[in-house]
Amino acid sequence: MSELDDLNAQMDAANLYTEEIVTDRKMGTIHVMTPITADGAKDPSRKPIFTGEVQIMTQMGPLPISFEIEAQTVAEAVANYGEAAKAGVKKTIERLQEMRREAASKIVTPGTPGFGMPPAGGKIQMP
Repeated sequence: MSELDDLNAQMDAANLYTEEIVTDRKMGTIHVMTPITADGAKDPSRKPIFTGEVQIMTQMGPLPISFEIEAQTVAEAVANYGEAAKAGVKKTIERLQEMRREAASKIVTPGTPGFGMPPAGGKIQMP
């Protein structure tokens, strides 16, 4: 039995969207996710979803950041893009700092397993 046998790759026909990209070709992009029915017609019972993208430069190169934009229309999404981008960048920077703190707290020191010392029990185990 392969891993592909366990793959459940079914799309949710009640939760379909079409996607359009809106850009000013300067600052970034807005993805407009318009709800549709399984037959492809617009679904007026659900609201569209707006997400934005922006890139920030880091020491390792550009870092793409995605964020949600609270809006009902494309015009609102364009107007709210700046504040949503700031919030998305702030959230990403906070998450990166948190990950850096977590990594720093996992520093292995001499005398602990994983630093050339055998595991508890004193016996060397072969893989």
